[in-house]
Amino acid sequence: MPEAVESGVVRFCRERRGGKRCTRPLGHAGLHRHRAIMWSEAGSDPARCPGSGRETAPAEPLPDGYPDGRALCRECLRFIARDATGVLATHDASDATESDAEVTRRRAWLNVHGW
Repeated sequence: MPEAVESGVVRFCRERRGGKRCTRPLGHAGLHRHRAIMWSEAGSDPARCPGSGRETAPAEPLPDGYPDGRALCRECLRFIARDATGVLATHDASDATESDAEVTRRRAWLNVHGW
């Protein structure tokens, strides 16, 4: 967690319900919350992103090539690899191992290309 603070990247809880992400800090105690909606772990969505297996085109690259042929998943807003048929690989809605650099690059891409 200290790395996230030092880099300026804010990390939020990864739990979702009805596709809405918990807006509490990563590692929080108690119930999850998104605006006025609260839920427990038992009420969370499955970890697998519903965008897994959807056909999609690669995202338009930045001048340096980022996101390197990956596609933007419209469900979790992460860049995901595509298989040879053009469908998104199976993936979770969030990635606990995602680096601050990836978060920063994705934010830059979204600022250039939009949602």
